[in-house]
Amino acid sequence: MLVATLKLTFDIPWANSLKDKRAVVRSLTTRLSDKFSVSVAEVATQDVHRTATLGVACVGSDTATLDGVLERILNWLDAHCEASVAQIEREIR
Repeated sequence: MLVATLKLTFDIPWANSLKDKRAVVRSLTTRLSDKFSVSVAEVATQDVHRTATLGVACVGSDTATLDGVLERILNWLDAHCEASVAQIEREIR
């Protein structure tokens, strides 16, 4: 069994409150979870209203499949995410 993780840090420059940020985080977590069947949670920067850090995890039996899932997630974010991805940490164990 292998576990693939992404730690994604997003810049949300238009967020003027934690309420604005929560709307973006809620939308991203739901859409990623539903579209890619992965687990998603806010893992850091909870009190910073212009930065969101999400952790994404999925489990599989081979590296190639997991790498493909992570790549599809990153491509989807480039095309559909209103916030810009500032930092990506990627790991498969």
